[in-house]
Amino acid sequence: MTARVKASEAENTAATAGQKHDQVAAELAVAKAMASDDKALIAHQALRIAKLERQIYGPRTERGARLSDQMELELEELEASATEDEIAAEIALAKTTSVAAFVRKRPQHRATFPDHLPRMRVVIDPPTACECCGGSRLRKLGEDVTCTLESIPRQWKVIETVREKFTCRDCEKVSQAPAPFHVIPRGWAGPSLLAMILYEKFGAHQPLNRLSERYALEGVPITLSTMADAVGAACFALRPVLNALERHVFAAERLHGDDTTVPVLAAGKTDIARCWVYVADDKPFGDARPPAAMFYYSRDRSGEHPQAHLAQWSGVFQADAFSGYGKLYAPDRRPGQILQAGCWSHARRPFFIFADLEEAARRKAASKKPIAMSPIAIEVVRRIDALFAIERTVNGQSPEQRRAVRQELAKLLVDDLRAYLEDKRFNFSRTHDLYKAINYMLKRWPASTLFLDDGRVCLSNNAAERALRGIVLGRRSWLFCGSDRGGQRAAATYSLIVTAKMNDVDPHAWLADVLARIATHPAHRINELLPWNWKALREEAFAATAT
Repeated sequence: MTARVKASEAENTAATAGQKHDQVAAELAVAKAMASDDKALIAHQALRIAKLERQIYGPRTERGARLSDQMELELEELEASATEDEIAAEIALAKTTSVAAFVRKRPQHRATFPDHLPRMRVVIDPPTACECCGGSRLRKLGEDVTCTLESIPRQWKVIETVREKFTCRDCEKVSQAPAPFHVIPRGWAGPSLLAMILYEKFGAHQPLNRLSERYALEGVPITLSTMADAVGAACFALRPVLNALERHVFAAERLHGDDTTVPVLAAGKTDIARCWVYVADDKPFGDARPPAAMFYYSRDRSGEHPQAHLAQWSGVFQADAFSGYGKLYAPDRRPGQILQAGCWSHARRPFFIFADLEEAARRKAASKKPIAMSPIAIEVVRRIDALFAIERTVNGQSPEQRRAVRQELAKLLVDDLRAYLEDKRFNFSRTHDLYKAINYMLKRWPASTLFLDDGRVCLSNNAAERALRGIVLGRRSWLFCGSDRGGQRAAATYSLIVTAKMNDVDPHAWLADVLARIATHPAHRINELLPWNWKALREEAFAATAT
Protein backbone atom coordinates (compact mmCIF):
# COMPACT_ATOMS: atom_id res chain seq x y z
CA MET A 1 0.00 0.00 0.00
CA THR A 2 2.83 2.36 0.88
CA ALA A 3 4.52 1.59 -2.43
CA ARG A 4 1.32 2.48 -4.27
CA VAL A 5 1.04 5.78 -2.43
CA LYS A 6 4.64 6.61 -3.17
CA ALA A 7 4.16 5.74 -6.83
CA SER A 8 1.04 7.92 -7.00
CA GLU A 9 2.85 10.79 -5.34
CA ALA A 10 5.71 10.41 -7.76
CA GLU A 11 3.30 10.47 -10.70
CA ASN A 12 1.61 13.59 -9.33
CA THR A 13 4.98 15.25 -8.81
CA ALA A 14 6.04 14.39 -12.37
CA ALA A 15 2.72 15.65 -13.74
CA THR A 16 3.08 18.88 -11.77
CA ALA A 17 6.65 19.29 -12.99
CA GLY A 18 5.50 18.64 -16.52
CA GLN A 19 2.75 21.22 -16.21
CA LYS A 20 5.20 23.77 -14.83
CA HIS A 21 7.61 22.99 -17.67
CA ASP A 22 4.83 23.42 -20.24
CA GLN A 23 3.76 26.67 -18.56
CA VAL A 24 7.30 28.07 -18.55
CA ALA A 25 7.81 26.97 -22.16
CA ALA A 26 4.54 28.61 -23.17
CA GLU A 27 5.43 31.85 -21.36
CA LEU A 28 8.83 31.93 -23.05
CA ALA A 29 7.28 31.21 -26.45
CA VAL A 30 4.70 33.97 -25.97
CA ALA A 31 7.38 36.42 -24.83
CA LYS A 32 9.52 35.55 -27.84
CA ALA A 33 6.55 35.91 -30.19
CA MET A 34 5.65 39.28 -28.66
CA ALA A 35 9.23 40.52 -29.04
CA SER A 36 9.36 39.38 -32.67
CA ASP A 37 5.99 40.98 -33.33
CA ASP A 38 7.16 44.27 -31.81
CA LYS A 39 10.31 44.27 -33.95
CA ALA A 40 8.30 43.58 -37.11
CA LEU A 41 5.77 46.27 -36.24
CA ILE A 42 8.50 48.83 -35.54
CA ALA A 43 10.21 47.98 -38.84
CA HIS A 44 6.89 48.29 -40.67
CA GLN A 45 6.19 51.70 -39.16
CA ALA A 46 9.74 52.89 -39.82
CA LEU A 47 9.46 51.89 -43.48
CA ARG A 48 6.07 53.56 -43.73
CA ILE A 49 7.42 56.78 -42.18
CA ALA A 50 10.40 56.73 -44.55
CA LYS A 51 8.15 56.36 -47.60
CA LEU A 52 5.82 59.12 -46.42
CA GLU A 53 8.75 61.43 -45.79
CA ARG A 54 10.06 60.79 -49.30
CA GLN A 55 6.62 61.62 -50.71
CA ILE A 56 6.28 64.82 -48.69
CA TYR A 57 9.82 66.13 -48.56
CA GLY A 58 11.45 64.32 -51.45
CA PRO A 59 14.57 62.18 -51.18
CA ARG A 60 16.58 63.27 -48.17
CA THR A 61 19.66 61.43 -49.39
CA GLU A 62 20.99 60.16 -52.67
CA ARG A 63 20.77 56.66 -51.23
CA GLY A 64 17.10 57.02 -50.35
CA ALA A 65 15.77 54.39 -52.74
CA ARG A 66 18.52 51.96 -51.80
CA LEU A 67 17.86 52.45 -48.10
CA SER A 68 14.16 51.84 -48.65
CA ASP A 69 14.96 48.58 -50.40
CA GLN A 70 17.15 47.57 -47.47
CA MET A 71 14.39 48.44 -44.99
CA GLU A 72 11.92 46.34 -46.97
CA LEU A 73 14.34 43.41 -46.89
CA GLU A 74 14.71 43.75 -43.11
CA LEU A 75 10.92 43.95 -42.74
CA GLU A 76 10.54 40.80 -44.83
CA GLU A 77 12.88 38.86 -42.55
CA LEU A 78 11.30 40.20 -39.34
CA GLU A 79 7.76 39.40 -40.53
CA ALA A 80 8.78 35.85 -41.39
CA SER A 81 10.46 35.42 -37.99
CA ALA A 82 7.42 36.84 -36.19
CA THR A 83 5.13 34.36 -37.95
CA GLU A 84 7.40 31.44 -37.03
CA ASP A 85 7.44 32.53 -33.37
CA GLU A 86 3.66 33.03 -33.41
CA ILE A 87 3.08 29.46 -34.58
CA ALA A 88 5.52 28.14 -32.00
CA ALA A 89 3.65 30.08 -29.28
CA GLU A 90 0.32 28.63 -30.41
CA ILE A 91 1.72 25.10 -30.18
CA ALA A 92 3.14 25.80 -26.71
CA LEU A 93 -0.14 27.37 -25.54
CA ALA A 94 -2.08 24.29 -26.58
CA LYS A 95 -0.29 22.33 -23.82
CA THR A 96 -1.36 24.64 -21.00
CA THR A 97 -4.41 26.62 -19.93
CA SER A 98 -2.75 28.93 -17.41
CA VAL A 99 -1.00 31.23 -19.92
CA ALA A 100 -2.89 33.97 -21.73
CA ALA A 101 -3.19 33.53 -25.47
CA PHE A 102 -1.10 35.72 -27.75
CA VAL A 103 -2.74 37.69 -30.57
CA ARG A 104 -0.34 39.21 -33.06
CA LYS A 105 -0.82 42.88 -33.97
CA ARG A 106 -0.58 42.70 -37.73
CA PRO A 107 -0.58 45.91 -39.82
CA GLN A 108 -3.93 46.75 -41.35
CA HIS A 109 -4.19 45.64 -44.97
CA ARG A 110 -7.03 45.67 -47.43
CA ALA A 111 -9.08 42.50 -47.11
CA THR A 112 -10.59 42.74 -50.59
CA PHE A 113 -9.19 41.28 -53.77
CA PRO A 114 -9.40 42.78 -57.29
CA ASP A 115 -12.80 42.34 -58.93
CA HIS A 116 -11.37 40.95 -62.14
CA LEU A 117 -10.06 37.81 -60.43
CA PRO A 118 -12.27 34.74 -60.97
CA ARG A 119 -14.06 33.38 -57.90
CA MET A 120 -14.51 29.70 -57.02
CA ARG A 121 -17.12 29.05 -54.33
CA VAL A 122 -16.35 26.10 -52.06
CA VAL A 123 -19.23 25.24 -49.69
CA ILE A 124 -18.40 23.03 -46.71
CA ASP A 125 -21.05 20.40 -45.96
CA PRO A 126 -23.41 21.92 -43.35
CA PRO A 127 -24.29 20.14 -40.10
CA THR A 128 -27.22 17.71 -40.31
CA ALA A 129 -28.10 17.78 -36.60
CA CYS A 130 -28.03 20.32 -33.80
CA GLU A 131 -24.84 20.16 -31.76
CA CYS A 132 -26.85 20.88 -28.58
CA CYS A 133 -29.96 18.69 -28.65
CA GLY A 134 -29.34 16.51 -31.69
CA GLY A 135 -32.46 17.73 -33.48
CA SER A 136 -32.64 17.65 -37.26
CA ARG A 137 -34.95 20.66 -37.78
CA LEU A 138 -32.22 23.09 -38.90
CA ARG A 139 -32.82 26.34 -40.77
CA LYS A 140 -30.14 28.41 -42.53
CA LEU A 141 -29.42 31.61 -40.63
CA GLY A 142 -26.57 33.01 -42.72
CA GLU A 143 -23.05 32.22 -43.72
CA ASP A 144 -19.48 33.26 -43.07
CA VAL A 145 -17.23 33.64 -46.12
CA THR A 146 -13.44 33.50 -45.94
CA CYS A 147 -11.67 34.74 -49.07
CA THR A 148 -8.29 33.15 -49.75
CA LEU A 149 -6.02 34.20 -52.58
CA GLU A 150 -4.66 31.14 -54.37
CA SER A 151 -2.36 30.54 -57.32
CA ILE A 152 -2.71 27.68 -59.77
CA PRO A 153 0.64 26.21 -60.85
CA ARG A 154 1.61 26.94 -64.43
CA GLN A 155 -0.05 24.52 -66.80
CA TRP A 156 1.51 23.52 -70.09
CA LYS A 157 -0.63 22.24 -72.91
CA VAL A 158 -0.33 21.43 -76.59
CA ILE A 159 -2.93 22.99 -78.87
CA GLU A 160 -3.60 20.87 -81.97
CA THR A 161 -4.90 23.03 -84.81
CA VAL A 162 -6.58 20.74 -87.33
CA ARG A 163 -7.23 21.79 -90.95
CA GLU A 164 -9.29 19.16 -92.67
CA LYS A 165 -8.85 18.54 -96.37
CA PHE A 166 -11.73 18.02 -98.77
CA THR A 167 -11.69 16.89 -102.37
CA CYS A 168 -14.26 17.79 -104.98
CA ARG A 169 -16.00 14.79 -106.57
CA ASP A 170 -16.56 16.77 -109.74
CA CYS A 171 -13.09 18.23 -110.45
CA GLU A 172 -11.01 16.46 -107.79
CA LYS A 173 -9.71 19.81 -106.53
CA VAL A 174 -8.47 19.67 -102.92
CA SER A 175 -9.84 22.38 -100.65
CA GLN A 176 -8.51 23.28 -97.22
CA ALA A 177 -8.85 26.23 -94.80
CA PRO A 178 -5.81 28.53 -94.78
CA ALA A 179 -3.29 28.06 -91.98
CA PRO A 180 -3.62 30.53 -89.12
CA PHE A 181 -0.84 33.01 -88.44
CA HIS A 182 1.93 31.86 -86.14
CA VAL A 183 4.73 34.12 -84.98
CA ILE A 184 7.07 31.13 -85.01
CA PRO A 185 7.41 29.10 -88.22
CA ARG A 186 5.27 25.95 -88.00
CA GLY A 187 3.67 27.43 -84.90
CA TRP A 188 5.49 25.49 -82.18
CA ALA A 189 5.01 28.30 -79.60
CA GLY A 190 1.80 30.16 -78.82
CA PRO A 191 1.60 33.91 -78.22
CA SER A 192 1.35 33.62 -74.43
CA LEU A 193 4.47 31.45 -74.26
CA LEU A 194 6.35 33.87 -76.52
CA ALA A 195 5.28 36.80 -74.37
CA MET A 196 6.44 34.96 -71.27
CA ILE A 197 9.86 34.27 -72.77
CA LEU A 198 10.24 37.89 -73.87
CA TYR A 199 9.24 39.27 -70.49
CA GLU A 200 11.38 36.80 -68.54
CA LYS A 201 14.43 37.65 -70.66
CA PHE A 202 14.08 41.42 -70.99
CA GLY A 203 11.67 42.36 -68.19
CA ALA A 204 12.81 40.02 -65.41
CA HIS A 205 16.38 39.82 -66.81
CA GLN A 206 16.59 36.02 -66.78
CA PRO A 207 18.99 34.59 -69.41
CA LEU A 208 17.54 31.99 -71.74
CA ASN A 209 19.77 29.21 -70.41
CA ARG A 210 18.18 29.63 -66.96
CA LEU A 211 14.71 29.60 -68.50
CA SER A 212 15.57 26.43 -70.41
CA GLU A 213 16.67 24.72 -67.19
CA ARG A 214 13.53 25.80 -65.34
CA TYR A 215 11.18 24.67 -68.12
CA ALA A 216 12.95 21.31 -68.25
CA LEU A 217 12.31 20.85 -64.52
CA GLU A 218 8.63 21.49 -65.24
CA GLY A 219 8.66 18.66 -67.76
CA VAL A 220 8.85 20.82 -70.91
CA PRO A 221 12.36 20.69 -72.38
CA ILE A 222 12.99 23.62 -74.76
CA THR A 223 16.51 24.03 -76.03
CA LEU A 224 18.36 27.32 -75.80
CA SER A 225 18.60 27.71 -79.57
CA THR A 226 14.88 27.07 -79.97
CA MET A 227 14.03 29.81 -77.48
CA ALA A 228 16.50 32.15 -79.16
CA ASP A 229 14.69 31.57 -82.46
CA ALA A 230 11.43 32.41 -80.72
CA VAL A 231 12.84 35.70 -79.39
CA GLY A 232 14.02 36.74 -82.84
CA ALA A 233 10.70 35.88 -84.49
CA ALA A 234 8.66 37.68 -81.82
CA CYS A 235 10.81 40.82 -82.01
CA PHE A 236 10.39 40.87 -85.78
CA ALA A 237 6.61 40.54 -85.48
CA LEU A 238 6.48 43.44 -82.99
CA ARG A 239 8.30 45.90 -85.24
CA PRO A 240 5.13 47.73 -86.37
CA VAL A 241 4.21 48.40 -82.74
CA LEU A 242 7.76 49.55 -82.01
CA ASN A 243 7.65 51.96 -84.96
CA ALA A 244 4.34 53.39 -83.73
CA LEU A 245 5.84 53.81 -80.26
CA GLU A 246 8.84 55.61 -81.72
CA ARG A 247 6.59 58.06 -83.57
CA HIS A 248 4.69 58.73 -80.35
CA VAL A 249 7.85 59.43 -78.34
CA PHE A 250 9.36 61.84 -80.86
CA ALA A 251 6.11 63.73 -81.27
CA ALA A 252 6.59 65.10 -77.74
CA GLU A 253 7.59 68.73 -77.14
CA ARG A 254 10.04 67.74 -74.40
CA LEU A 255 12.22 64.67 -73.96
CA HIS A 256 14.33 63.27 -71.14
CA GLY A 257 17.56 61.65 -72.30
CA ASP A 258 20.20 59.50 -70.64
CA ASP A 259 22.42 56.48 -71.26
CA THR A 260 24.07 53.66 -69.36
CA THR A 261 26.73 51.05 -69.98
CA VAL A 262 25.92 47.66 -71.48
CA PRO A 263 28.65 44.98 -71.55
CA VAL A 264 28.75 43.22 -74.93
CA LEU A 265 30.68 40.08 -75.83
CA ALA A 266 33.60 40.60 -78.22
CA ALA A 267 36.42 38.44 -79.55
CA GLY A 268 38.19 37.17 -76.45
CA LYS A 269 36.94 40.03 -74.25
CA THR A 270 33.95 42.09 -73.21
CA ASP A 271 33.44 45.59 -74.62
CA ILE A 272 31.46 48.35 -72.95
CA ALA A 273 28.61 49.48 -75.20
CA ARG A 274 25.85 51.98 -74.45
CA CYS A 275 22.10 51.90 -74.14
CA TRP A 276 20.36 55.25 -74.75
CA VAL A 277 16.87 56.15 -73.62
CA TYR A 278 14.51 58.99 -74.57
CA VAL A 279 11.47 59.41 -72.36
CA ALA A 280 8.34 61.40 -73.20
CA ASP A 281 6.51 62.16 -69.97
CA ASP A 282 4.39 65.29 -69.98
CA LYS A 283 2.39 64.55 -66.83
CA PRO A 284 4.44 67.03 -64.73
CA PHE A 285 2.99 69.93 -66.72
CA GLY A 286 -0.55 68.59 -66.92
CA ASP A 287 -0.49 67.14 -70.44
CA ALA A 288 -2.70 64.12 -71.09
CA ARG A 289 -0.29 62.40 -73.52
CA PRO A 290 0.62 58.92 -72.24
CA PRO A 291 4.24 58.48 -71.13
CA ALA A 292 6.55 56.34 -73.23
CA ALA A 293 10.22 55.44 -73.55
CA MET A 294 12.40 54.61 -76.54
CA PHE A 295 15.70 52.74 -76.17
CA TYR A 296 18.62 52.50 -78.60
CA TYR A 297 21.86 50.54 -78.55
CA SER A 298 25.30 51.61 -79.76
CA ARG A 299 28.76 50.10 -79.58
CA ASP A 300 30.32 53.26 -78.13
CA ARG A 301 29.36 56.61 -76.58
CA SER A 302 30.12 58.78 -79.56
CA GLY A 303 28.04 61.94 -79.93
CA GLU A 304 26.96 60.86 -83.40
CA HIS A 305 24.51 58.40 -81.88
CA PRO A 306 22.23 60.88 -80.05
CA GLN A 307 22.56 63.20 -83.04
CA ALA A 308 21.21 60.41 -85.25
CA HIS A 309 18.46 59.50 -82.78
CA LEU A 310 17.23 63.12 -82.59
CA ALA A 311 17.97 64.06 -86.20
CA GLN A 312 14.32 64.83 -87.04
CA TRP A 313 13.26 66.16 -83.65
CA SER A 314 13.27 69.59 -82.05
CA GLY A 315 12.06 70.83 -78.70
CA VAL A 316 13.25 70.88 -75.08
CA PHE A 317 15.83 68.23 -74.25
CA GLN A 318 16.42 67.44 -70.57
CA ALA A 319 19.69 65.58 -70.02
CA ASP A 320 23.06 65.66 -68.30
CA ALA A 321 26.07 67.63 -69.51
CA PHE A 322 27.42 64.94 -71.87
CA SER A 323 29.57 66.70 -74.47
CA GLY A 324 28.18 64.49 -77.23
CA TYR A 325 24.92 66.41 -77.05
CA GLY A 326 26.71 69.67 -77.92
CA LYS A 327 25.86 69.82 -81.63
CA LEU A 328 22.20 69.30 -80.86
CA TYR A 329 22.01 72.75 -79.26
CA ALA A 330 23.34 74.70 -82.26
CA PRO A 331 21.09 77.76 -82.94
CA ASP A 332 21.05 77.11 -86.71
CA ARG A 333 20.26 73.43 -86.40
CA ARG A 334 17.76 71.86 -88.79
CA PRO A 335 14.90 70.96 -88.63
CA GLY A 336 14.80 73.19 -85.56
CA GLN A 337 16.64 74.21 -82.44
CA ILE A 338 16.84 71.97 -79.41
CA LEU A 339 16.76 73.82 -76.10
CA GLN A 340 19.06 72.42 -73.43
CA ALA A 341 17.51 71.92 -70.00
CA GLY A 342 19.80 71.05 -67.11
CA CYS A 343 19.26 68.63 -64.27
CA TRP A 344 19.43 69.95 -60.73
CA SER A 345 19.72 66.43 -59.33
CA HIS A 346 23.02 65.97 -61.20
CA ALA A 347 24.22 69.33 -59.96
CA ARG A 348 23.27 68.51 -56.36
CA ARG A 349 25.05 65.16 -56.07
CA PRO A 350 28.69 66.30 -55.74
CA PHE A 351 27.68 68.80 -53.06
CA PHE A 352 25.72 66.16 -51.19
CA ILE A 353 28.84 64.03 -50.76
CA PHE A 354 30.20 66.76 -48.47
CA ALA A 355 26.82 67.41 -46.81
CA ASP A 356 25.60 63.93 -45.86
CA LEU A 357 25.16 64.36 -42.12
CA GLU A 358 23.52 60.95 -41.70
CA GLU A 359 26.40 59.10 -43.35
CA ALA A 360 28.88 61.10 -41.23
CA ALA A 361 27.03 60.07 -38.07
CA ARG A 362 26.98 56.41 -39.11
CA ARG A 363 30.69 56.44 -39.87
CA LYS A 364 31.45 58.06 -36.53
CA ALA A 365 29.36 55.48 -34.68
CA ALA A 366 31.13 52.67 -36.51
CA SER A 367 34.58 54.23 -35.87
CA LYS A 368 35.22 54.51 -39.59
CA LYS A 369 37.11 57.22 -41.43
CA PRO A 370 35.04 60.41 -41.13
CA ILE A 371 33.71 62.36 -44.10
CA ALA A 372 35.03 65.87 -44.63
CA MET A 373 31.86 67.90 -44.09
CA SER A 374 31.61 71.34 -45.70
CA PRO A 375 29.29 74.11 -44.44
CA ILE A 376 29.25 75.54 -47.96
CA ALA A 377 28.10 72.22 -49.44
CA ILE A 378 25.44 71.90 -46.75
CA GLU A 379 24.15 75.38 -47.59
CA VAL A 380 24.06 74.66 -51.33
CA VAL A 381 22.14 71.43 -50.76
CA ARG A 382 19.69 73.25 -48.50
CA ARG A 383 19.01 75.90 -51.16
CA ILE A 384 18.58 73.32 -53.95
CA ASP A 385 16.20 71.33 -51.75
CA ALA A 386 14.15 74.51 -51.29
CA LEU A 387 13.77 74.67 -55.09
CA PHE A 388 12.55 71.07 -55.19
CA ALA A 389 10.06 71.87 -52.43
CA ILE A 390 8.58 74.65 -54.59
CA GLU A 391 8.55 72.32 -57.58
CA ARG A 392 6.43 69.74 -55.77
CA THR A 393 3.68 72.33 -55.28
CA VAL A 394 3.30 72.87 -59.05
CA ASN A 395 3.67 69.28 -60.22
CA GLY A 396 0.82 68.42 -62.61
CA GLN A 397 -0.23 72.02 -63.23
CA SER A 398 -0.24 73.76 -66.61
CA PRO A 399 2.97 75.28 -68.03
CA GLU A 400 1.62 78.79 -67.47
CA GLN A 401 0.84 78.11 -63.80
CA ARG A 402 4.20 76.47 -63.24
CA ARG A 403 6.06 79.38 -64.81
CA ALA A 404 4.14 81.94 -62.74
CA VAL A 405 4.92 80.18 -59.44
CA ARG A 406 8.56 79.73 -60.39
CA GLN A 407 8.94 83.39 -61.31
CA GLU A 408 7.35 84.41 -58.02
CA LEU A 409 9.03 81.96 -55.63
CA ALA A 410 11.98 80.21 -57.27
CA LYS A 411 13.65 82.97 -59.28
CA LEU A 412 14.87 84.88 -56.25
CA LEU A 413 16.29 81.69 -54.71
CA VAL A 414 18.09 80.87 -57.94
CA ASP A 415 19.61 84.36 -58.22
CA ASP A 416 20.76 84.22 -54.60
CA LEU A 417 22.25 80.76 -55.16
CA ARG A 418 24.27 81.97 -58.14
CA ALA A 419 25.65 84.89 -56.14
CA TYR A 420 26.51 82.53 -53.31
CA LEU A 421 28.32 80.09 -55.65
CA GLU A 422 30.33 82.86 -57.30
CA ASP A 423 31.30 84.23 -53.90
CA LYS A 424 32.37 80.85 -52.44
CA ARG A 425 34.00 79.35 -55.52
CA PHE A 426 37.46 80.65 -54.76
CA ASN A 427 37.39 79.31 -51.21
CA PHE A 428 38.66 76.06 -52.77
CA SER A 429 41.60 75.14 -54.92
CA ARG A 430 40.99 74.43 -58.59
CA THR A 431 41.56 70.73 -57.98
CA HIS A 432 39.01 70.49 -55.15
CA ASP A 433 35.82 68.55 -55.89
CA LEU A 434 33.62 71.38 -54.64
CA TYR A 435 35.34 73.86 -56.94
CA LYS A 436 34.61 71.53 -59.86
CA ALA A 437 31.00 71.12 -58.70
CA ILE A 438 30.51 74.90 -58.53
CA ASN A 439 32.07 75.36 -61.96
CA TYR A 440 29.80 72.62 -63.33
CA MET A 441 26.76 74.60 -62.29
CA LEU A 442 27.97 78.07 -63.29
CA LYS A 443 29.09 76.97 -66.77
CA ARG A 444 25.64 75.48 -67.43
CA TRP A 445 23.62 78.18 -65.72
CA PRO A 446 21.42 79.04 -68.76
CA ALA A 447 20.45 75.35 -69.14
CA SER A 448 19.86 74.95 -65.40
CA THR A 449 17.64 78.03 -65.20
CA LEU A 450 15.57 77.36 -68.33
CA PHE A 451 12.81 76.00 -66.06
CA LEU A 452 12.17 79.54 -64.80
CA ASP A 453 11.00 80.71 -68.23
CA ASP A 454 9.49 77.49 -69.61
CA GLY A 455 6.82 75.71 -67.59
CA ARG A 456 7.28 72.49 -69.55
CA VAL A 457 10.77 71.94 -68.15
CA CYS A 458 11.27 69.74 -65.10
CA LEU A 459 13.80 70.42 -62.39
CA SER A 460 15.48 67.02 -62.81
CA ASN A 461 16.10 64.27 -65.31
CA ASN A 462 14.85 61.55 -63.00
CA ALA A 463 12.32 60.26 -65.56
CA ALA A 464 15.14 58.98 -67.79
CA GLU A 465 17.05 57.55 -64.84
CA ARG A 466 13.98 55.63 -63.71
CA ALA A 467 13.59 54.15 -67.18
CA LEU A 468 17.20 52.91 -67.11
CA ARG A 469 16.94 51.43 -63.64
CA GLY A 470 15.84 48.01 -64.88
CA ILE A 471 18.91 47.69 -67.12
CA VAL A 472 21.22 48.70 -64.30
CA LEU A 473 19.73 46.04 -62.02
CA GLY A 474 19.52 43.43 -64.78
CA ARG A 475 23.18 43.65 -65.73
CA ARG A 476 24.00 41.56 -62.68
CA SER A 477 21.90 38.69 -64.06
CA TRP A 478 22.70 38.58 -67.76
CA LEU A 479 26.27 39.95 -67.47
CA PHE A 480 26.58 40.94 -71.15
CA CYS A 481 24.88 41.05 -74.55
CA GLY A 482 25.96 38.35 -76.96
CA SER A 483 26.35 40.67 -79.96
CA ASP A 484 25.44 44.06 -81.39
CA ARG A 485 22.29 42.55 -82.88
CA GLY A 486 21.42 41.24 -79.43
CA GLY A 487 21.91 44.72 -77.96
CA GLN A 488 19.62 46.24 -80.58
CA ARG A 489 17.01 43.55 -79.96
CA ALA A 490 17.24 44.16 -76.21
CA ALA A 491 16.81 47.92 -76.66
CA ALA A 492 13.72 47.41 -78.82
CA THR A 493 12.11 45.06 -76.31
CA TYR A 494 13.02 47.33 -73.40
CA SER A 495 11.11 50.09 -75.18
CA LEU A 496 7.95 47.98 -75.25
CA ILE A 497 8.19 46.59 -71.71
CA VAL A 498 9.21 49.83 -69.97
CA THR A 499 6.48 51.78 -71.78
CA ALA A 500 3.89 49.21 -70.70
CA LYS A 501 5.01 49.54 -67.07
CA MET A 502 4.92 53.36 -67.29
CA ASN A 503 1.24 53.07 -68.24
CA ASP A 504 0.37 50.51 -65.53
CA VAL A 505 -0.08 47.72 -68.08
CA ASP A 506 1.00 44.13 -67.46
CA PRO A 507 3.70 43.59 -70.14
CA HIS A 508 3.09 39.84 -70.33
CA ALA A 509 -0.66 40.12 -70.93
CA TRP A 510 -0.21 42.97 -73.40
CA LEU A 511 2.52 41.26 -75.43
CA ALA A 512 0.56 38.00 -75.54
CA ASP A 513 -2.54 39.73 -76.91
CA VAL A 514 -0.57 41.82 -79.41
CA LEU A 515 1.34 38.79 -80.73
CA ALA A 516 -1.94 36.93 -81.18
CA ARG A 517 -3.55 39.80 -83.14
CA ILE A 518 -0.69 41.55 -84.93
CA ALA A 519 -0.98 39.59 -88.19
CA THR A 520 -4.64 40.41 -88.86
CA HIS A 521 -4.71 43.87 -87.30
CA PRO A 522 -5.12 46.67 -89.89
CA ALA A 523 -1.90 48.63 -90.39
CA HIS A 524 -3.68 52.01 -90.27
CA ARG A 525 -5.00 51.15 -86.78
CA ILE A 526 -1.70 50.01 -85.31
CA ASN A 527 -1.90 52.72 -82.63
CA GLU A 528 -4.75 50.76 -81.05
CA LEU A 529 -2.17 48.19 -79.96
CA LEU A 530 -0.05 50.70 -78.03
CA PRO A 531 -0.24 49.97 -74.28
CA TRP A 532 -2.44 52.90 -73.21
CA ASN A 533 -4.95 52.40 -76.05
CA TRP A 534 -4.94 48.63 -75.50
CA LYS A 535 -5.64 49.18 -71.81
CA ALA A 536 -8.51 51.58 -72.51
CA LEU A 537 -10.14 49.17 -74.97
CA ARG A 538 -9.81 46.29 -72.50
CA GLU A 539 -11.39 48.35 -69.72
CA GLU A 540 -14.29 49.30 -72.00
CA ALA A 541 -14.83 45.66 -72.93
CA PHE A 542 -14.69 44.61 -69.28
CA ALA A 543 -17.20 47.31 -68.30
CA ALA A 544 -19.53 46.22 -71.11
CA THR A 545 -19.47 42.58 -70.03
CA ALA A 546 -19.96 43.56 -66.37
CA THR A 547 -23.18 45.39 -67.21
